[in-house]
Amino acid sequence: MNFFKIKTSWSNAEFIPFKLCIGSAYLIIGAYFHNFFQSYYVLILVLFGITVIWTMAAWIKKMKDHYRVNPVTKENDSR
Repeated sequence: MNFFKIKTSWSNAEFIPFKLCIGSAYLIIGAYFHNFFQSYYVLILVLFGITVIWTMAAWIKKMKDHYRVNPVTKENDSR
């Protein structure tokens, strides 16, 4: 199974945690270089951690749903 060639569909609502994750990563990088964000560093790091876990859980759930095996026919129910 080539992991990077698997195609899934995402709704706009499912992309919100991913966008927050990427945005908070940029803010962490910005906080490292600028004193303005330094007081928010812990908050941004917490936001990044939560959104990484949320995004990965949604992705894994979607992958499991996509490659679910039918218990009766023992075949892949890929859509």
